[in-house]
Formats: sequence, C-alpha cells, structure tokens
Amino acid sequence: MGSHSVTRLECKCNGAISAHYNFRLLGSSNSPLFSPSQKYQLLVYHADSLFHDKEYRNAVSKYTMALQQKKALSKTSKVRPSTGNSASTPQSQCLPSEIEVKYKMAECYTMLKQDKDAIAILDGIPSRQRTPKINMMLANLYKKAGQERPSVTSYKEVLRQCPLALDAILGLLSLSVKGAEVASMTMNVIQTVPNLDWLSVWIKAYAFVHTGDNSRAINTICSLEKKSLLRDNVDLLGSLADLYFRAGDNKNSVLKFEQAQMLDPYLIKGMDVYGYLLAREGRLEDVENLGCRLFNISDQHAEPWVVSGCHSFYSKRYSRALYLGAKAIQLNSNSVQALLLKGAALRNMGRVQEAIIHFREAIRLAPCRLDCYEGLIECYLASNSIREAMVMANNVYKTLGANAQTLTLLATVCLEDPVTQEKAKTLLDKALTQRPDYIKAVVKKAELLSREQKYEDGIALLRNALANQSDCVLHRILGDFLVAVNEYQEAMDQYSIALSLDPNDQKSLEGMQKMEKEESPTDATQEEDVDDMEGSGEEGDLEGSDSEAAQWADQEQWFGMQ
Repeated sequence: MGSHSVTRLECKCNGAISAHYNFRLLGSSNSPLFSPSQKYQLLVYHADSLFHDKEYRNAVSKYTMALQQKKALSKTSKVRPSTGNSASTPQSQCLPSEIEVKYKMAECYTMLKQDKDAIAILDGIPSRQRTPKINMMLANLYKKAGQERPSVTSYKEVLRQCPLALDAILGLLSLSVKGAEVASMTMNVIQTVPNLDWLSVWIKAYAFVHTGDNSRAINTICSLEKKSLLRDNVDLLGSLADLYFRAGDNKNSVLKFEQAQMLDPYLIKGMDVYGYLLAREGRLEDVENLGCRLFNISDQHAEPWVVSGCHSFYSKRYSRALYLGAKAIQLNSNSVQALLLKGAALRNMGRVQEAIIHFREAIRLAPCRLDCYEGLIECYLASNSIREAMVMANNVYKTLGANAQTLTLLATVCLEDPVTQEKAKTLLDKALTQRPDYIKAVVKKAELLSREQKYEDGIALLRNALANQSDCVLHRILGDFLVAVNEYQEAMDQYSIALSLDPNDQKSLEGMQKMEKEESPTDATQEEDVDDMEGSGEEGDLEGSDSEAAQWADQEQWFGMQ
C-alpha cells in the first residue's frame, strides 16, 4: 500500500468518517506494509480523527506515538547515507509538522482542562519556531493561570508577527498594558496600510473599557460606530451594549443588543447578558424565545444555558437555575454571567457560603463589573456580615471611582446600620445629582424616605424618575407611597402599570389585592361564603394541577432536558 492509500485515508479523516476505525484495521503502527514516514503520517491522521470524535485522551496518546515515530525517523535519516533518490525529498516535505502535532496535543489538553500540560508541551517548542497561533494559545493559557508577565510577552510576540491581531491587542489591554504602548506596536502598519486610521481610536476605546472608564469608552465607541467604515459593526454594537449594561443604563443596553441581533441573527456572544436584562424586566416570554433560538444555533456555548437559567431564576425555580448555571460553567469556566447566575441561585436557596465562592470567582474574571461586587455584598448582608460588606463596598468605591453606581452600592450597605443612615442619605443625594435617572439610587432613596415617613417627598422623587422612563419597581413603590397618603385610585393605577410591565411581580399583585380587600370587605366576605357553599374546590385544584403539569412538560421540552 503506497502513498495514494495514505492520501485517501487523510481525506476520510478530514471528512469525519470515523477514520480511526480504518487506521486500527490497517494496524498503522506495526504493519510492515508502510515505510517509517508513512507510519508517522498515519499516526497523526489517526490522532486527528480521534480529536474530531472528541476522544481527546486517546488522541494525545496517538500524537505522542507519532512524535516518537518522528524522532526515530529523524535518527534513521541522519544515520542512513543519502541514496540520491529524489522521490524521497517531496515525501519528507509533505510530512505533518512536528510543531503542528504539539499544537494539536495542547488543544487536546485544553479540552481536557489540563492547562498545565498544555503549557508544558508548548513551552517545549523553541521560541523561534513558535507560530503566531502557538504564541496566542500560550498567552491565553498564561493569562488564565495568572502568569501575567509571560502572557504579556507572548501577546507582544503575536503582535510583532501579526500587527493587526485584534485579540492580542485586547489581551494586552486586559493585562493593564497602557493603550499608548499597544498602539505604538501597530503604528507602522497603520501608516502603511490604507483605511486603517480607525485602529488607533479602537485601541483607545478598549483601553478605556479595560480600565473601567465606561463613559469615555462609550463616547469613543460611539464616535467609531458613526464612521462609515465601521457603521453597523456587530462587534462594536455588542461592546457598546455591554458598556451600557456596566454603566447601569439597561434601556440603551437592550436597544444595542437588539440592533446587533437584527444585523446577525446567529449572534451568540453577549446574548447571556441580553437574556438576563430581559428577565429582569419581566419579559420571560422573550427570554424563552431567545433561549430557543440560541439552542437551535448551538448548545455547545454557555450563553443558551445561561439564558435558560435566567428564565428559571426569575420564575423562582432556583434549583433548575442552579443546574443550568453549572452546565454553562462546564462549557465555559470563564463565563462571568454563568457564575453570577449560579451564585444568585445558591444565595436564594440559602447556600450563601457556596454563593460567595462563585461571586469571588466572577470578580477575579471581571474586576471592573460592578454586578459581581453587588452579588457578593448581597451575600454578606444576607448572612449579617455587615462589616465585610462595608469593607467590600468601600474598596469598590475606591477602585472604580465615585460614580452613581458605586455611591449607591455603598449607600445600600450604610442603610443596613442605623448609625450610618445619614451617610447613606448623603451618598444617595450625590448619586442622584450625577444621574437622576439611575433606578437603583431612586429605589434606595425611596426606601430611606419610607423609613422616615416622608411620603410626599418620595412621591415627588418617583414621579420625577418616571417622567422619562417606565419601570415596574418604581411604579410599584409609587403605588405603596400613594396608599400611605390615601390616594387609593391612583395607587391602583400604579400597581396595574407595574403588573403590565412584569406580570410576575408578586409585590404589586399583593398591593393590589390588599387594596381590593380594604375597599370592599363585605364583597370579600360574600365571595368567601359562596366558595364555601360550592364545596371544597377539589375539582378546581385538580384542573390547576393538570395545567401546571402541562406547563412543566412544555418547559422540559423547551430546555431539551427530557
């Protein structure tokens, strides 16, 4: 069997036809039918087919055997004198590269989550022989392992070879390398290649992103997005949506996500945050539709599972949200949104210490995201660890700066201690001066006014906040304040608006039901008497049970978990 047979086997391997079965039949490593070089080729092709079939441990074994065969082949070629046969030269040139084999082994180790082994195999490649993709993988592995210096070195080597490698640029910026230094590494190519004037602005924008300066990052990306060359760029829109989310501007964040989704219906990146925002707004039907769409695109990304988990979490099915969050982390251990989902589910299930571990990991991965700190502080408050919560809130305030979000977060902790109530008021006033429309600050200020029984001031605050936006929580709190001043009809209207925005808002429903009972106690008594006369209501309970079972069946089918 000659080289033509090997070529046919290679085609089968690349065509994903379970080629490793054919290799076993041929006994590729021991058969006397093959030359040493052909045995090396067959072992590599065998390993490639195993990799395709996700048999990563077996693939590593075959790649190792291939490298041993290559080593023996090299020794033989050195010892054996040249025969002058020119036909052997092209064959040796067609042999799979030893460096490429090591790269594939590293890929196997990363799939097996054995990052140390992956680093070791790539480190064994001499620096001068490392290709850009090898340096890129090394940089990402070093970064994941917390080895910042070698990671920076590897990213810089990628840029030296490929000055337009945007992922390497983002990698350096994420490791706190100054934007000016990164831009200087691309200056030559910017000056020589036409239509690249946007790149320096792009680097500046993402430098702001990685330093947590959300407002300047938003302004810079908006200026980029207006340029004709980058207009309707999905990546830029996704970044803009994420920045609005980090800045607490959920309305604009949702709008940008929707715009990106319209341009690219198969977009997955960032859809976990989008699903979370929809769920927070009570748009669970939209979350369900988004989850179905993402699962139809791919179930091998964390995002579809996170979206499904958000649907479960806001439907108060915390154990299911926990499972879906764990599944998302299994697919992508660096998914911040999956860690936050699982942490929130654990917290609501009373497993606060486990939740704290997940929020801390989210902070490690995304130190500039305030929602990670919010989750951890909520855990501290839930376990009455006010001192730890205060320390963390002060650290966030110092690290991320005095903006409306950090001021509100610190005020939230101050509200838990009667001694610091006055400080909380000052902090909230500062936050609302910066951003009068920041919903969390409005809610906390309303909570403080409620404690002080300053209902008229609270009503004015809420009306002002609702003048330019509509939010379920704000309408509900306004309803509560209106009840306190005996404005029952308008309070009922506010509860109705709140429920129209989020039909699952239990507090608005309770407020409305309480008002209905207080307004017509006689009618309520008559209704109870009629219910007693009609019987125990067993038939109605059974009907409700069937309906609930049908709903569970629908949910199970949607999640694909049957």
